[in-house]
Amino acid sequence: MSLKTTLIAGVEPPKFDKQIVTNLLLDHVSEDEVSQQKLLIGIRNADGEIYRLIGATRHNSFTNAIEELFDLELADELQDTDGTSEGCDAIFSAAE
Repeated sequence: MSLKTTLIAGVEPPKFDKQIVTNLLLDHVSEDEVSQQKLLIGIRNADGEIYRLIGATRHNSFTNAIEELFDLELADELQDTDGTSEGCDAIFSAAE
């Protein structure tokens, strides 16, 4: 699974970020390179800001990443919607 990721400059990562990096095989690249991927996943911090972007070129990789994020008990706010929000196909955050 080749997923590309980047941290958004100036946005604080939450404590659970280490679990994301450990559970997903992520290739750390520039924000521009992640933005060019076909499918984007945003991860929000406690302040509600997207601090990490994960990009996938294949739908299979995207689906696998989403399953891993659900396994970490994160919630996808776009799960029941069609289309994107803030340029992302899925946006995960810690479940309330």
